Amino acid sequence: MACFTVPAAEAVVTTIAGKIIKAKEKKQGLSGAVNTKPESGEPEKISWSTKIGWLNKMLWGGSALLAFEHVWHGEVVPFFPFLTAVKDGEASEMLHEMATAGVCMALLVTAAWGIMVGVVSIIEKKAKTSDKPAKLAGGLA
Repeated sequence: MACFTVPAAEAVVTTIAGKIIKAKEKKQGLSGAVNTKPESGEPEKISWSTKIGWLNKMLWGGSALLAFEHVWHGEVVPFFPFLTAVKDGEASEMLHEMATAGVCMALLVTAAWGIMVGVVSIIEKKAKTSDKPAKLAGGLA
């Protein structure tokens, strides 16, 4: 019914956080997808703003797909109160679905993103210890 609103709310928060992080990186002279100053000679690292961007894309995409699915099934309508569960007096059922399915979906997407960031971190550490620099912006190695 409205489970897509939970990942969408998380996406709003991470979008704001991403903009703040990107501004801090820009202030430090670190801009772009790779967070390394060219003259430092260190291996390239993918910036946190880019990694947060991955999470944003996953959350916004999943929320949009779920919203479309709910519109398709007639659970979301283009007129007030927008959610048919509110109009039909099933608000408690809708809130329960948001608290269970919505939170689980948001946590699952965030966990998948965390695994992605963990794998990238391992690859970056391996690149730091190896002799040849890794090209992370174009591909992972």
